[in-house]
Amino acid sequence: MSWLSRVRNGIPFLPKRQSAENLWHKCKKCGTMVFTKEWEDNLSVCPRCDYHDRIGVQVRFDQLFDGDYEVLPAPEVREDPLRFRDSKRYTDRIKTARTTTEMRDALTNAKGKIDGKPAVVGVQDFAFMGGSMGIAVGAAFVAGVRRAITDKCPYVIFTAAGGARMQEGILSLMQMPKTTVALAELKDAGLPYIVVLTDPTTGGVTASYAMLGDVQLAEPGALIGFAGQRVIEQTIREKLPEGFQRAEYLLDHGMIDMVVPRSELKETLGKLIGYLTPERKKKAA
Repeated sequence: MSWLSRVRNGIPFLPKRQSAENLWHKCKKCGTMVFTKEWEDNLSVCPRCDYHDRIGVQVRFDQLFDGDYEVLPAPEVREDPLRFRDSKRYTDRIKTARTTTEMRDALTNAKGKIDGKPAVVGVQDFAFMGGSMGIAVGAAFVAGVRRAITDKCPYVIFTAAGGARMQEGILSLMQMPKTTVALAELKDAGLPYIVVLTDPTTGGVTASYAMLGDVQLAEPGALIGFAGQRVIEQTIREKLPEGFQRAEYLLDHGMIDMVVPRSELKETLGKLIGYLTPERKKKAA
């Protein structure tokens, strides 16, 4: 690196040079080249084919909440209970994921307002070890539910996961009943639980809290299922129909309630929270 480059990089207020890497975004579905700013202004959705790209936790919160919001602290858990190691140590994989995503683990909660209505929102980040469900995710989910109970507001979860975290073995699978019990507490408190399924939501997450919502929403084109399509085809020895395990297919077959474009998601959630919260019910009575 030349001394001029070092000086330039050391001055934070100098704008970065625009290049093909940061000026253009290539759609993963149709291959269209779109200006990055246009793509970001369109909520990370391709303006040509309507492909909904995966987004991170902070972007999701910024899009969803009215203004300021409070990111809730992550519960402290044992990070490597089995001292697992394959080609790398599990602790090293966690460190790498934290460095890459700047997140504590795959699920983050925040408290804020959606169209003026308070809610606790949990977001899973697929970039963090495939959004896999381990002890930390289970603990964060329970913490989010209990914060919603304390604040007497709904709990909204955005799911994105490849399933349970294999490095934690049976302990990761135990998060399925654990989160289900927490949802029973939320129900006993008379508070709504709303699920937004994003791409992809699979495995043990689908088999537990991802499909237990009072209302089930999904983003367009989201992959939603338990086992993979190839595994199912090899098991039943049949070719699966076109679009199998996609959000629109599940809507047609009664598995979810709505497929909602990202541009309409905030308004839709605001309406649902208004319909389902106890305050609205009391006024209606």
